[in-house]
Amino acid sequence: MELEVLDIVLRLAAAAGVGAAVGIDRNVEGKPIGARTLALVSLAAAALTVSTIQVPGIYENKDALSRVVQGLIQGVMAGIGFVGAGVIIRKPDANLVKGLTTAATVWLAASLGICCGLAQWTVVAVTAVLGIVILVVAKKILEASDIDMD
Repeated sequence: MELEVLDIVLRLAAAAGVGAAVGIDRNVEGKPIGARTLALVSLAAAALTVSTIQVPGIYENKDALSRVVQGLIQGVMAGIGFVGAGVIIRKPDANLVKGLTTAATVWLAASLGICCGLAQWTVVAVTAVLGIVILVVAKKILEASDIDMD
């Protein structure tokens, strides 16, 4: 299955948008996860999905090769979760959680690495640009509106 560039852009932008939309409520409610974090997580998941379905043979066949590639992706993403967990600081007595956006950024970077490994260059480019926009532009918007950013 070969997706058109516009389709890839729309899928990835939609993922980032819905992730951010869900996260806005978390920001408003003062929860320890918010728009940027959830936008990055959603974007990373979409990037992996779009990349995977475009690898020749994966979408059409359920053969051993597709299961191996799927297993590798699952293993990398599960393992990188532990790295991301290492940057999260939680202080329940102070109702404080820090580092969630950093952890999501680690997960996004891992997904970008997988997309590069799968040679899904359009997905890599669009995901990287959207990720940077989420991290930089959304931060400025949230700072201007005085909303907690993680």
